[in-house]
Amino acid sequence: MINKNTSVKSSLIKNSRLIGKIANILLPLMLGVVILILWQTEILHKIFNTDVFTLPLPSRIINIIMDNQAKIVLNIQATVMVSVFGLILGSLLGYLIALIATIFPKWGAGGLTIVSAFNAIPIVALAPVITNWTKDVSKDAEIRSMVAKIIVVMIICTAAMSINAYRGLTELKPFSLDLMKSYASDNKSIFLKLRLPNSLPYVFTALRVSVPASVIAALVSEYFAEYIIGVGRQIRENIVLAQYSTAWAYIMIACFIGILMYVILLIAENIMLKNR
Repeated sequence: MINKNTSVKSSLIKNSRLIGKIANILLPLMLGVVILILWQTEILHKIFNTDVFTLPLPSRIINIIMDNQAKIVLNIQATVMVSVFGLILGSLLGYLIALIATIFPKWGAGGLTIVSAFNAIPIVALAPVITNWTKDVSKDAEIRSMVAKIIVVMIICTAAMSINAYRGLTELKPFSLDLMKSYASDNKSIFLKLRLPNSLPYVFTALRVSVPASVIAALVSEYFAEYIIGVGRQIRENIVLAQYSTAWAYIMIACFIGILMYVILLIAENIMLKNR
């Protein structure tokens, strides 16, 4: 009888989890469909008191994307490259800072405070400064621009990783650390078998913050870059030229880039943390 009740409870828990996962997917999709319907039928224009020139219809935006695929793909590649490279470098640098802060705890608090202060600098203030600093990197404007944008994204992504990784490396269960020491484990074994696995969930927590931030930083840094390429730069140029339909097309693409990168992160997180 007890086994039967236990199996019933476990099946109910599994069903409730499955329903919750389905709801997490369907509800946002339904909301998106409703917004698109209101947008296409111009009800949204009446609500916000605007017109189809300033807020083009979704059908118009899709037509622009289909008619300019080659150019759009080129700009997407530039933005994704900046975002991904900046994210990787910033995450590695942030984890290295967290590791140094863990090894040298007296310096760690001060170092993490300084890193956090960099995260408070607005991207619109940071990007022009970095662009001027990197003018001597290369004679090629494209290379200079790429380096400047990657540095901006790297700085933005460093703080989240360093703070979260530091927590993962230091907030250990006391009995786990005592057990390792009772086995006479050296610092290398403690790091590889205890601190590193314990920090993995914290790393993905940091990446959940850094992935959207890397896309935003890449888009904004493109506003001030020398070389006119990238989704963010196309948004700016088309708004200046009052080509709002094209600007909205690139805005939709920027949203898609952010969502796609975040979904890839969630898939990787589910694979890496499946047994945790």
